[in-house]
Parts: sequence; C-alpha cells; structure tokens
Amino acid sequence: MTSSSSRKPIRKAVFPVAGMGTRFLPATKAIPKEMLPVIDRPLIQYAVDEAREAGIEQLIFVTGRGKTAIVEHFDHAFELETTMAERTKSLEILEPTRIQPGNLVAVRQQVPMGLGHAIWCARAIVGDEPFAIFLPDELMIGQPGCMKQMVDAYNEVGGNLISVLEVPEEEVSSYGVIAPGARGLGADGALTEVTGLVEKPRREDAPSNLIISGRYILQPEVMRVLEGQEKGAGGEIQLTDAMARMIGTQPFHAVTFAGKRYDCGSKTGFVEATLAIALQRPDMADDVRAMMQRLLAEG
Repeated sequence: MTSSSSRKPIRKAVFPVAGMGTRFLPATKAIPKEMLPVIDRPLIQYAVDEAREAGIEQLIFVTGRGKTAIVEHFDHAFELETTMAERTKSLEILEPTRIQPGNLVAVRQQVPMGLGHAIWCARAIVGDEPFAIFLPDELMIGQPGCMKQMVDAYNEVGGNLISVLEVPEEEVSSYGVIAPGARGLGADGALTEVTGLVEKPRREDAPSNLIISGRYILQPEVMRVLEGQEKGAGGEIQLTDAMARMIGTQPFHAVTFAGKRYDCGSKTGFVEATLAIALQRPDMADDVRAMMQRLLAEG
C-alpha cells in the first residue's frame, strides 16, 4: 500500500461507449444508446457529471462507428447557442455539456472484443496513472455520487477499488462477482477486502452475492495484464479476469455504494430509472405521481 503523500490522484476516467445497443433497437439504429435520455439528460451526461463531482479532469471515450454524437454532445453548438442568445434564452442549461479544450479524448475500439479490450484501447492516454472507469449503462444516483465515494476511499487505502452491491443469489450469473475477505473496513465501514473475482459464475459456484456495479478505480498495471489479450467468458477479453490476476500484488477493495443503482442496459431498468428520477424532481414529481396512479387504476 502506498502512502497518501506518494499516491497519484485520480485525474482520468475511461468511458467504454462502443457497444451497439442491440437491446434497444430500433431506437439505437442511428442514435448511440448512451445518448438515450433519462428525462432530459442522456445517460452519458449522468456519468460525466458523476466524474466531475469526483474531481476527474480528463474524459476518455472509447467509441466505435456511429458514435460521433457522444463527442458532439460535449462540443460547443454554435448555431444553437447563437439562436438561444438572440432570443435572450439562458445558456445555463447547456453548462454541464461544456468540456474544457483538451479534456475530452476519443479513441476507437475497432473490433468488439469485450470490456477488457475496450479499456486496453485507452492505454496510451491513461499512461502510468491510476484511472477510473464508468459504464454509463449503470446509472448510479446518490449524494455524494458513487465515484466521489470511491475516490474518497482511494485517498484512504490506495490500490484498486470496485463498486459493489448485493443482488439476489439467482441473479449472480449475469455479473462479475467478488470473493470477499475482511468486511467493514475504512473510516465509514463501507470497504470490503477483495480476495477473488469471477465473471458470470453459475449460481452454485458464486463466491458471494456482491456484484461489480459499473465503477472502478484501477492502477495502470492492469493495462500490462490486458496486453496478453487472453479471452474469457463469452470468448471476450474480460476486465474481471485481468483484475483477478492483480489481486495479491496490490491492495484491492470493494466499496458498497450508499445510493441507488439502475440497470439502464435493460428496458425495464431504463423505465425504472426514468420514473424514479422524475419522482425526485420538484418540477415533475406531483404530476408524474398522479399520472402513475391514474395508469395503475386504469390498468
């Protein structure tokens, strides 16, 4: 474990956004799934907002063909902004979409070979620094945000961290699962030692019901492991497998997120996220609640 004085800060984050979004076809035929809106913000915006809250400065998007809209979302829209200004409309609503020049980098994953391969595609930009990973499909809502909680934990213990949450045992085969060691660690007791990782185990083989939930802080050595391009579950290069090989050589902890997670990679999870966030918004909550009650009564 490195001392806090020699520990490098988390300045960079990788967003793997090259997936084709086939579960949301035909909506995603021409629109990246990460641009699908939950109320009035696309999924990728929620992840970027979470990264900024955690103090992350450089955003690395691992994209694919047809994903240019993601980068354009964070560009200056000259015509739109000029028109709004001429009509004396406030540009404040666009402020979260503004990125400082040089703070957004896009690299291509040319072949869909798995999450581990997508992360490896960002190796030249990550360099020799620890970095965060955000899976935008996993919408994490909390105060503070999930990555802010993880960065705070990193500043305490260093090494590698992953966000986890508990699921029913019958669901473990759909996720990466941790083998837990000591629990209740850290100043707030939210840390669990990670002694092993298994990608999509059978229910009877799962070491726990704690699943990896789409947020990571990893040391740059993971890129050296991924260079081997070894294939795992599903014939893809699995990030979970690379992380598992690092356990025992560096500190590895799981952070139990004190908030709510929505699986926006599924249609029902996307609907749940939309309704839940609408019910949290003062400008919508009463109308949406009344609408839900009416629909339930009619149903």
